[in-house]
Amino acid sequence: MSVQERKQRERAERERLIVATARELAEEQGWDAVTTRRLAERIEYSQPVLYSHFRGKREIIGAVALQGAAELAAELRGASAEAEAEAGVGASASVEGVRGRVTALARAYLDFAERNPAVYDAMFQLDGGLAFAAEDTPEALKDGFAALLETLRDVAGEGVEPGLFTEVFWASLHGLATLTRAGRLPVGDAERRVGLLVSRLAVV
Repeated sequence: MSVQERKQRERAERERLIVATARELAEEQGWDAVTTRRLAERIEYSQPVLYSHFRGKREIIGAVALQGAAELAAELRGASAEAEAEAGVGASASVEGVRGRVTALARAYLDFAERNPAVYDAMFQLDGGLAFAAEDTPEALKDGFAALLETLRDVAGEGVEPGLFTEVFWASLHGLATLTRAGRLPVGDAERRVGLLVSRLAVV
């Protein structure tokens, strides 16, 4: 390994540690607790070292958001594939099979938001300097949307543009996730809400 390659690897490892530590601190104490000073103390780097990787908290939030988008995409695809496998050959194309995949997708999304509140905030609530729905949208964010679209395009309905349908379905999931977390919806009806969302919006 060349000196340049070793330096690049060390830099990538430092960045991973900074992002992981910021994420951990945010999940423990909220994003207000994430400061360059506290991060420097936790990982035993100087603040100038942190600033050599990220220009400030905003960029760190953006890095956490991109990491979260990649994880969410993987979980959504995994949930859909698992539901398809459970339905079995042939059954996966049936009404029950398709709705099973959409239901699994919705549950996976809401579960991710519940398990990772600080990451979810970084993705959708905080300013991480990332562009959404634009030409310069990062690939990880585009892939997160693609993971929804891959399953939801099958239930958009005749004459409905799949991307537009996916936006509406995603907005519904986001609303459920944020309102539930804020205590604005009664506890205990999560499964019924998912069932209603899938049965009313998904056209098979």
